[in-house]
Amino acid sequence: MTTTHLPSHLRLTCTACGSSFDEWRWRCTCGEPLDFATKFTPSVATPADAELDYRRGLWAFDEFLPTDPHATLGEGMTPLVDAPEWDAAFKLEYVFPTGSFKDRGATTTLSVAHELGVERVVEDSSGNAGAAIATYAARAGIDAEIYVPASVKPSKLRAIERAGAKPIRVEGDRQAVTDACIESVENEDAWYASHAWNPAFFAGTATFAFEIAAQRDWNVPDAIVTPLGHGTLFLGAYRGFTALYEAGWTDRIPRLYGAQAAGYAPIAEARHRTPTEANDVADGIQIRNPVRKMEIHEALDETDGDAVALSADAVEDELDRLHRHGFYTEPTCAVAPAALRELRLSGAIGDDEDVVVPLTGSGLKT
Repeated sequence: MTTTHLPSHLRLTCTACGSSFDEWRWRCTCGEPLDFATKFTPSVATPADAELDYRRGLWAFDEFLPTDPHATLGEGMTPLVDAPEWDAAFKLEYVFPTGSFKDRGATTTLSVAHELGVERVVEDSSGNAGAAIATYAARAGIDAEIYVPASVKPSKLRAIERAGAKPIRVEGDRQAVTDACIESVENEDAWYASHAWNPAFFAGTATFAFEIAAQRDWNVPDAIVTPLGHGTLFLGAYRGFTALYEAGWTDRIPRLYGAQAAGYAPIAEARHRTPTEANDVADGIQIRNPVRKMEIHEALDETDGDAVALSADAVEDELDRLHRHGFYTEPTCAVAPAALRELRLSGAIGDDEDVVVPLTGSGLKT
């Protein structure tokens, strides 16, 4: 595996066993994911004292981030708009350069790779993360190989190819794609730009929380509902709102809810009964064994949130509703507003509560 000597601010630690590393590696010797040992915190006590230039997009929050913007396309500060039909606000993550929220993690991941002098990265993805990593690798001047399911949507495959990355199609389920990629990482000494394992990716998705707080004049909502597969956006929200709270920039952390696809819902299934029929509509979150599963459960417990599983019919109905109201998203996006509907019906989220829901991928990708 790649071992790149790390500057002090990029040193790694394992929260599971306590090991620390001065060389880059994609996971701990105990098998668990790694995080940055440094807590990146602002130098000022309040956001009013900060010099936040929102023209820099998500890099306006650079004091919370592990590196400088070595690979950027102006991403971030996505619109936060009222959605009265849902009694919520939607954050339009599908307007990113590659059409999904995965650009948040891709810009920070490839910026770290550039800082470390990496020449080639590999990633495994059902589509959106692969397109984002391929695009930002091109921006950074780094070669990329993206392992994808053989059934990947042609639009997402084209996005990977046109960025100059090499797609490697793998027969079998989503886990088979990951296994093939990890074999490449181990055997070929490649740098794993994984949206599930790489801590730089989660540093990027944490900016989702920073932007919401800034767009709401540093008042956080009562609840956030996100799609939940590997938990890249969900955990980014948790880490981001936690960082703001610990910095004293906000006064609380919102409740966090994860929306999973029925049949691919290990987090929801561990907490309560879920639908048994597999939801193959929300293909972007068909993850049966999330890498950071324990951290997801901890975030749900710490914020008094929950995870719910949605049927294919519920997602298709919600997708039609989104499109009718002008939100042209891909199917996986619809799990979060569909979950909000169920959470309101169950009383988990009150009718008068303030909720933000991200719309995570563009309908142009379908």
